[in-house]
Amino acid sequence: MGGGGRPRSLVLVGCGKMGTAMLRGWAAAGAAARFLVVEPAGMPPGLGSQAEIACYPAAEALPADLAPDAVVFAVKPQIVDAVLPGYRRWARPGTLFLSIVAGKTLAGLGRHLGTAAAVVRTMPNTPAAIGRGITVACANPLVSFDQRQFCDRLLAAIGESAWVEDEALIDAVTAVSGSGPAYVFLLIEALARAGEAEGLPSELALRLARSTVAGSGELARISEESPAQLRENVTSPGGTTRAALDVLMATDGLEPLIKRAVAAAAARSRELAT
Repeated sequence: MGGGGRPRSLVLVGCGKMGTAMLRGWAAAGAAARFLVVEPAGMPPGLGSQAEIACYPAAEALPADLAPDAVVFAVKPQIVDAVLPGYRRWARPGTLFLSIVAGKTLAGLGRHLGTAAAVVRTMPNTPAAIGRGITVACANPLVSFDQRQFCDRLLAAIGESAWVEDEALIDAVTAVSGSGPAYVFLLIEALARAGEAEGLPSELALRLARSTVAGSGELARISEESPAQLRENVTSPGGTTRAALDVLMATDGLEPLIKRAVAAAAARSRELAT
C-alpha cells in the first residue's frame, strides 16, 4: 500500500449496521480493489452482487495466500476476544488493523494480535450509519504515516475523523461523541413532551422537536459563527427565547447537568476498558 496508493485487499470482520455503512462507502469510493467480508450471517442485502466483494463465514475460510493491506474489526465487544486470534497471522508491518470495537484498548487488541501488529483504535458514533458520524482514532507506534492516511480515507466513508495521541482521551471522546447521540435523542424526546404539555398534538410536537434539533445541528455544523453567537442571534432581550434560556442557563441548569452526565460516561468508559 506504500505511497498512499489504492490497497489491494481489505478484510472487514463483522457486517452489522456500522460495518455495512462502512462497506457501502468504501465500495462507492473504490477504497480497495477487493473486499473480503467475514460475517457468519452472510452478506447484507444489496452488496452481494458487486464483484469486488466476497463474503466468508469465518477467518478460517479466507484464502490461505491472502495478505490484506487492512483488517477492520466491527464486531460486538462481547465476542471480540474470541475473534481477534484468528487474524494474528497477518501481524506484520504491511497490514493495518483498525478496530471500531467500543472499550477495547490498544493493549487489549495487541494481546491477541501480537507485538508486531500495527493497530489503530477508533471511537465512532451512530450517525456514521448515515455517513454523518465523527470518529476519533489513536494509533500504536507501529502504524506508519501512510497507514494513518489510509485510515483517514476509510473513516471518511462514515463522516469526519480526528486523531488523539493520548489513548486516555478516548474515554472523554466516548462520553462526548460516542454516547452523545443518545443525549441529543433525549433532548428531542424532552422537547416534544414539553410541547405536548403546552397543548400541542403529540405528532406535531415530535415533528417540531425533531426538525428543530436536526436543522439547528446542521446550521451549527456549516456556520462560521460559534454556537454561542448562533444562540445570541436567536435571543432578543426580554423575549421568549431569553425567558427559556434564563432557566436553562441558571447555575443548576443545563450546563452543570451535561458536565455531570459526561463525567459519569467517561468514568464508566474507564471502568469498561479492557
